[in-house]
Amino acid sequence: MKKAIIALEDGTCFEGRAFAGSGEFYGELVFNTSMTGYQEILTDPSYNGQIVTMTYPLIGNYGVNPEDAESRAVFAKGLVIGECSRIASNWRSTMPLPEYLEQAGIVGVDQVDTRAITLHIRDKGAMKCIISTEDPDKDSLVAKAKASEGLVGRDLSTEVSITEPYTYPEGGKPDAKFRVAVIDCGIKLNQLRIFDELGCECRVFPNGASSAAILACKPDGLFVSNGPGDPAGVPQIVKTVMELVEARLPTFGICFGHQMLGLALGGTTYKLKFGHRGGNQPIQDTRSKKVEIASHNHGFCIDADSINPEVAEISHINLNDNTVAGLRHKTLPLFCVQYHPEACPGPHDPFYLFEEFMELMEKEKRS
Repeated sequence: MKKAIIALEDGTCFEGRAFAGSGEFYGELVFNTSMTGYQEILTDPSYNGQIVTMTYPLIGNYGVNPEDAESRAVFAKGLVIGECSRIASNWRSTMPLPEYLEQAGIVGVDQVDTRAITLHIRDKGAMKCIISTEDPDKDSLVAKAKASEGLVGRDLSTEVSITEPYTYPEGGKPDAKFRVAVIDCGIKLNQLRIFDELGCECRVFPNGASSAAILACKPDGLFVSNGPGDPAGVPQIVKTVMELVEARLPTFGICFGHQMLGLALGGTTYKLKFGHRGGNQPIQDTRSKKVEIASHNHGFCIDADSINPEVAEISHINLNDNTVAGLRHKTLPLFCVQYHPEACPGPHDPFYLFEEFMELMEKEKRS
């Protein structure tokens, strides 16, 4: 195992050991407060371009397995933890975490003060970084971090989206209650699994698909998935979503999809200081005043002041900082949330949103 240096663009450096991988790895350094679910986090396409620090001190104790992957690959650019468990003990485990990262070509660093990293990011904000096992010169590494490409303005969604449409479940669902068109901006598999369990057949499209191609499959509804990067960096997706909204398709968006819909409705986005990443964010439904605990993973947010109150209402807010966590159109069958009701990892409180989408499609079908 090699010594690893984590260098941030502001000149701060941390030292640890590389328990997996070697070389130099770039990304935006962020933290996640989840206690479990490291495999789901690593395979969440929304982490494309980011290096994840886990605040929970011991990671890897239950190993990994194929069933818990949330996508086709590991998309996070690196993993920073306090301690990598020497033993992976779980009847479902097929591989220890270090081997999993090695196979994915991703660096894993432990024996580092993750509390210090988290406090630094919380105070100074998420920032560009480099992890190196090769260059011992910290000044050199800081310069490389400064010169690296950040997230602002980047289209990271297209890097993780599929290139050809496909049907889920494979082979289709002849007795499907509804057929849902899905725009893959970086989708997590559990979203598709839930639609399948609720009796839906999904036709999944690349994020560059035209509105005409999507409408040609005659869907009962539209789902816009989560994904990575700056929402302002993908105007082509916003344009497509806008055209589909105008077609009065019942529409549901999650996270990046929420941002796409917010932009399509005339809103604007901004970058949060250190983002919301974890399985324990309190969300209030402004209609019922009920509070739910939800899983989050986003670094950008819809500006509340940019939403025209005559067009849409803010349906949910994050109680930690009062940021916009949900929107609902006042006349069209459309709603979206900034968080992850599909969990994995995370609580199941917001599952009702999938059921509301089903009700929306049923209502529109009857009308």
